[in-house]
Amino acid sequence: MEITWNLEHTYQQLPEALFSPIHPIPVKAPQLVLLNHSLAEELGIALEKYDAETLGALFSGNQIPNDGQPLAQAYAGHQFGQFTMLGDGRAILLGEQITPKGERYDIQLKGSGRTPYSRGGDGRAHFSAMLREYLISEAMHFLGIPTSRSLAVVITGEPVYREKVRHGAILTRVASSHIRVGTFEYARNFHEGKYLKDLLQYSIARHYPELDEAENPALAFFEAVMDKQLQLILQWMRVGFIHGVMNTDNMSIPGETIDYGPCAFMNAYDPMTVFSSIDTQGRYAYGNQPFIAHWNLGCLGSALLPEIASNTEEAVKLAKASINEFPKAHENQWLEMMGKKLGIAEVKASDKALVDDLLHWMKNNKADFTNTFLYLRRNAFPQDSIYQETDFKAWLQLWQERISGTRSKAQELMDQNNPAFIPRNHLVEEALEAASNEGNMQPFQELLAVLQDPYSDKPGFEKFQEVPVEVDKGYQTFCGT
Repeated sequence: MEITWNLEHTYQQLPEALFSPIHPIPVKAPQLVLLNHSLAEELGIALEKYDAETLGALFSGNQIPNDGQPLAQAYAGHQFGQFTMLGDGRAILLGEQITPKGERYDIQLKGSGRTPYSRGGDGRAHFSAMLREYLISEAMHFLGIPTSRSLAVVITGEPVYREKVRHGAILTRVASSHIRVGTFEYARNFHEGKYLKDLLQYSIARHYPELDEAENPALAFFEAVMDKQLQLILQWMRVGFIHGVMNTDNMSIPGETIDYGPCAFMNAYDPMTVFSSIDTQGRYAYGNQPFIAHWNLGCLGSALLPEIASNTEEAVKLAKASINEFPKAHENQWLEMMGKKLGIAEVKASDKALVDDLLHWMKNNKADFTNTFLYLRRNAFPQDSIYQETDFKAWLQLWQERISGTRSKAQELMDQNNPAFIPRNHLVEEALEAASNEGNMQPFQELLAVLQDPYSDKPGFEKFQEVPVEVDKGYQTFCGT
């Protein structure tokens, strides 16, 4: 059966040094496991007329839409601070879907086989890792955080060999684009930098068209990406999200969360919380994420220098002046974000002490990050708990005095900024284990349904809010590669 979507291929107008045309490697017995019907509808992809076999073939890459022109993108990146050549080692872009609203989204198959950038890898992905990305990316979307989305998961009928033999799978990922800070690092450092201008002009046209007439488009672009990243990191911090692998190749130019390999959510508040098995030094800990974003943006600024000014000294001066604004902007906007979590619409400088005192108490008492703010939102606290102790009650009185004149507005802000449900690490693992080891998708579907309405504090779902005492002891996440 012939299949046509509404795909365009503007990325292929760039020099071919920035990508490699390549088809997915067919798999033996593709079987559709998950399909995001609402996202398909938003994208304008009508799937109702296709049977299960056709859908399995389509979302495994065994069958390409008639208007598909698959390619793998080249990029580089700083991984844990070390620069290296990378690229789509196991992902293939089918094209850019134009939605009924005229929006443009990349459609990419992840786990679709080797590419010229696989660097010795098998180009495949395993079922549990693809389910994790589907679950967490959808959770982030419904939390209101910019993110790639997940359209489908297919099992391939083939094994993949990791620390043990696992079921192979392919995820269909949807993003505004897959242009990264690392894409610019590649354009600057390879092929004598001659494709940097092309990439910059393309990225401005696609993501920041309002900058086309700017006096210095490259500098304006740098500042726009910096602001997008600042807003994104603040949203991560708001919900206790820890990305786990904030390399420059995982920093999206349109400002979306991408790559969910070793991500997790913080339970007990501690800025140095780390779950990623490969982050042995805590580089990408929860509290370090704003500083790493700043560092990564420095890499983008370095890559853009030839386009910012022809004189290197002048370019460095301009880029530094821009990036040096980041720490202060983060400090101010972080306080505003935390203020909203506490129901404070217009923060004052003095509110920082109120926020800091709460976080200090939470860290000392190993208080759950999400539930503490949920209890504040409810204005109700568990009996026989740390929330009944004198030091917390003293802080609580100060907070209640602070919002006393604006209680209804405070409640609205807290309802909007403090989720009742997050992807609790133990629940995620239970759902993934049931699906991958037992073929039981019910725990996954139940958890997904709760996470699609994360701000509704509904009764009867308490098990999705409870935190086992030992939940994070020794808990680790893995890249899934």
